[in-house]
Amino acid sequence: MHKRDTLLAHAGRSPDDHDGMVNTPVFRTSTVVFPSLDAYETPKDPYGKSVRYGRHGTPTTYAFEEAVARMEGGFQAVATPNGFSAVVVALMTFARPGTHLLMVDSVYGPTRTFCTRQLEKLGVDVEYYDPLIGAGIAGLLRDNTCAVFCESPGSLTFEVQDIPAIAAAAHARDIPVLADQTWPTPYFQSPFEIGIDVSIQAATKYIGGHSDIMMGVVTTTERYWKPVRQTVADFGYSVSPDDCYLALRGLRTMGVRLKQQEINALRVAQWLESRPEVSRVLFPALPSHPGHAIWKRDFRGAAALFSVVLTPPVDDAALTAFVDALTLFGIGSSWGGFESLITVVHAASIRTATNWHPEGPAVRLHIGLEDPDDLIADLAQAMVHLPNHPADSNGAATHV
Repeated sequence: MHKRDTLLAHAGRSPDDHDGMVNTPVFRTSTVVFPSLDAYETPKDPYGKSVRYGRHGTPTTYAFEEAVARMEGGFQAVATPNGFSAVVVALMTFARPGTHLLMVDSVYGPTRTFCTRQLEKLGVDVEYYDPLIGAGIAGLLRDNTCAVFCESPGSLTFEVQDIPAIAAAAHARDIPVLADQTWPTPYFQSPFEIGIDVSIQAATKYIGGHSDIMMGVVTTTERYWKPVRQTVADFGYSVSPDDCYLALRGLRTMGVRLKQQEINALRVAQWLESRPEVSRVLFPALPSHPGHAIWKRDFRGAAALFSVVLTPPVDDAALTAFVDALTLFGIGSSWGGFESLITVVHAASIRTATNWHPEGPAVRLHIGLEDPDDLIADLAQAMVHLPNHPADSNGAATHV
């Protein structure tokens, strides 16, 4: 078995099949013609990977899916139009009227909204659980529990889940474990080695890596592959071969990008921990994080996304002035690209199983590929707008 960096360079491509071309070409098509009626009516691949119609995939699509599946160590993968659609596919494969779904309380906001607006309306009993419950999840499992959904760490509040303990309890009752794996990526974690059955990613983020595509991907064990693939087909989901080509190109450099961004993120996070304007940095890679031990056990590295709780008191005007003063951090949704981003965290109002009421307002940072010294300088100059910013003896703001 090749190591991760080698897989990134070679998985999902076969130059011998394409006249020696290093990259799998872009196959744009709707109609695929067959030499005979028998060839048309006889499926070539029981797992839905034969080229039969553009909506179901092309050689470009399958090359991307193969590369992701091999990186994750799963059976097979299927691409979807965006990360959220990948979540929807996974949930709709298992959730049925009258079933019980266990959903982590720190889950991505749109996933929670889908549960409320759609699954509950369909008669699914959605129960939210404490992300730190670990083996205690056994006490929440029921005879009609259809799945346990995890997201570790949570993408706003960054609790690290003990997924091996959760999976052991779920599997003892023959219940699948689904997980949003966008933060760790297959580079920093092997989901199937820790008990995950269905791995969900927003390839929009670190796999694409350049903030220019929308895509999701679901990878499964052999047991759950056909049901997931059938759900994708039933929903009519289709992904552009051009986007699959871009995602494959992004995948090839994911290792070097993630390693550099982890270095940058640690540098910025450690600096933030030293600042009086900052109460806490919620980054699992820091020894100060409550989930650091589990992170070290289950992950190979850390994505460059974390939250920062500011030292109170910080009113809305000061928070807005701080964010607006930044010049290198864009204010925008998503993350995982080459650029740094900031958003304000609004998580307290949506938690139901647990309380999340930090001592001060929180912001979420994505650290890009800029020089970390420049990012630190940008944060420092913006912190003059925060009430706990230190001043020298002459009353002048201190920036470093």
